[in-house]
Amino acid sequence: MSDSFTHLDSSGNPSMVDVGDKAITKRTATARSIVILGPDIMDRLEHKEIQTRKGPVFQTAILAGIMAAKKTSELIPLCHPLALDKVKVDIHVNEQREVVIDCTATITGKTGVEMEALTGASVAALTIYDMCKAFSHDIVIRETKLMAKSGGKRDFVREKRC
Repeated sequence: MSDSFTHLDSSGNPSMVDVGDKAITKRTATARSIVILGPDIMDRLEHKEIQTRKGPVFQTAILAGIMAAKKTSELIPLCHPLALDKVKVDIHVNEQREVVIDCTATITGKTGVEMEALTGASVAALTIYDMCKAFSHDIVIRETKLMAKSGGKRDFVREKRC
C-alpha cells in the first residue's frame, strides 16, 4: 500500500496518474450499492420488477448504471477516459428485502476500473431512488463499496454478505 496520494504531484497539486509505462492487463472491478425502499415500495414488486409511469425501475437502473460507468471520466476529476470492454449491472432483492446492485466493469488496459464500477452502481441506485420517489421519499441508499478488483498491482476481494 502506498503512503502517498496518487493524484497529487510533488508540489501537492492535482495530477492525473501517468499510466504510460504500466503493462496492459485484463482488469475487472465489481462495486455494490444497497438501496432500502421500505415495505410500501417493496410490496409493489411484481415479477421481480417495479413498474412506474417512467417505465420498469430495475431495467432503467441497469441502463443508467452502464451509461454512467462509460461516462466516469466526465464525472470524476482525474479519471482516465477508458474504452471499457464490458459493463454488467445486476439487480436483485436479498433476504432482508434490500435492493442489491452489483456493477462489474472490465477492460484490457493500463489502468483499473474501480471508479467505473463504483459510478455505475451509484447511478443505478440513484435511478432507483428517482423512479420510486413518487411512491415514498423514505428511501435510503445505504452504501456503495468496492467488492472486488483484479488485474492491477494488487487484487482485492471483500467478504460478501448478501
